[in-house]
Amino acid sequence: MDLLLALPLAATGTLLVDGLACPRAPALRRWTGLWLTALLSMLAFGLFLAVSGDILLAALTVLALQVLLVASSNAKLRVLGEPLHFSDLALIVGVFRHPQFYFSALSVGQKVVGLAAIAGLIATFVWRFDMSLGSHLAGIATGALALGAIALSLRLPVFRSLAARPDADGDVAKLGLTPTLLIYWLRWRGTPEPTPRPAQARETGGSGDAEIIVAIQCESFADPVELFGDRKYALPGLENARMQAAQWGDLLVSGFGAYTMRTEYGVLFGREEEELGFCRYDPFLTAAREADLALPHRLGREAWRSLFVHPHDMRFYNRHAILPAAGFSDLVSEESFAPPLLSEGRYVTDKAVADKILQLAQAQGERRFIYAVTIENHGPWSVDGGVEGDSLLQQYLRRVQASDAMLGQLLDGLAALRRPAVLAFFGDHRPSIPGLSQPGGPRHTPYVVMKLDPNGEVVPGANAREDITPAQLHRAILRMA
Repeated sequence: MDLLLALPLAATGTLLVDGLACPRAPALRRWTGLWLTALLSMLAFGLFLAVSGDILLAALTVLALQVLLVASSNAKLRVLGEPLHFSDLALIVGVFRHPQFYFSALSVGQKVVGLAAIAGLIATFVWRFDMSLGSHLAGIATGALALGAIALSLRLPVFRSLAARPDADGDVAKLGLTPTLLIYWLRWRGTPEPTPRPAQARETGGSGDAEIIVAIQCESFADPVELFGDRKYALPGLENARMQAAQWGDLLVSGFGAYTMRTEYGVLFGREEEELGFCRYDPFLTAAREADLALPHRLGREAWRSLFVHPHDMRFYNRHAILPAAGFSDLVSEESFAPPLLSEGRYVTDKAVADKILQLAQAQGERRFIYAVTIENHGPWSVDGGVEGDSLLQQYLRRVQASDAMLGQLLDGLAALRRPAVLAFFGDHRPSIPGLSQPGGPRHTPYVVMKLDPNGEVVPGANAREDITPAQLHRAILRMA
C-alpha cells in the first residue's frame, strides 16, 4: 500500500471510529476536534510505521487502537457514568499487578477473545515486519511532521481556548475522545501547585479532648433502602449510628462504582474538586506535592501518631509513597492480615479490619489517628465466590450487611476502651451492579460522625443532618478532634 493512500485512509477511519465515542453531539464534532483527531492518527501511524516498517500494518494498528479506546470509553461510560480520562491510562500498571480487579468482570469467552487478539497482533507484527530502512525513516518523518503540526495548532488562540474548564462529557461530545484525552492531559500538566496554607495544627472550634480518631472509608457502602427502594433492606447499625451521631447525612462523592481515590483524597487532604481543576479525575497523581494539607499534618504529627490501615497492596494509587509524606507513621497493609477463608470471599473481611483497628487503638500514652480503607465489599458481585445461587442483590446485601456490622463492632469496641474518641464512617462510592445500581442517578453515600466521652458514652449532640463533600468531612473531623 502506498504511503500517500494509507495516511488519509487511516485518518478517515479514525475519524469515523472516534465519531462513535459517547457522549455524542447531535451534530458533527467541531472542526478543531476533527483536525486534532486526524493529526493524532497521523502521529500514531508514523510511530507504528517507524516500529514495523509496514504501511498496511501501521494503518490497521492505528484503527485497532482507536477502536480499543472508543470501546473502552463507551463501556466505562455505561458502567461508571464517565468516559475515559487521560488519568485512567496511569492505572495500566495496576491491571498487571492486580488483574482480579479488572479481568474478573469478564466472561471466559471475552478473556479468550482478548488473549487471541493480543496473540494475533504480536504474530502479525512479526510476520509483516519490514527490515528496509526507508520505510522506518518514513515513519519517523511522518510522526515528526504530525507532532510539529499538533504543537503549532495548540499554540493558536482557537485551540488554546478549548476545554478551559473540566467537562469531560461535554468535551467528548464536542471535540471527540482522543482530542479530549490530549487536551485534558496538557491542562493537567499545566495545573499550578496549590498555595501553601499557613502552618496550623488544627482548625479552630475543636475541643481538643479526643485521644482516638478512627475514620473508616468503607468500600461500596451505600444505604440499600435508597439503592433498592425497600425498607426491609434497612441497615440496623447505620440507623442506630444516625440516631446517636453528632453529625450525619449524605456524603457528596463524585465517583460512581469506582474512583475510591477521589473520596479518599477529599477526606485526607481537604481540597474541593473545584480547587483541583483537571487534577480532580485522579488527585492521587499530584497528592505528594500537597502532603502538608493532609489530616496527620493538620492534627499535628507531634501530638498524634497516625496509622493507615488497608488490607491490600499499598502500591495501588502509589499509597506507599504518598501516605508517609502525608504524615502517616505506619502503613498496616495486607501482610498484617491472615488470608481470607474460602467461605469469606476474595478479600479480607470488614470484621478482620475492625479487629485490627481496635487492637491498634488500645495503645496507651499517645493519641492515635487511624484511617482505614476496607475491601470486602469490592465488586464485581457477578463472580462472587459465596453461596451458590446467590443473586446479584443477595451478594451485595450480604457484604454491605457485613460493613454495617463493622460499624456496630467499632462503636462498641471504642466504647469499651473508655477514652474520648471520634468515629467517622462513610462510603467511598455507590456500587455499580447491572440492573440494580447504575449510573445516571444520585451518587451520594452515607456518613456518620460520632463522639465518645472518657466513659465510653456517646456524647449527645444536635444529631444534625448535613449533606457535605469529602473535603467538608475533613474539616468536620478536625473540628471534633
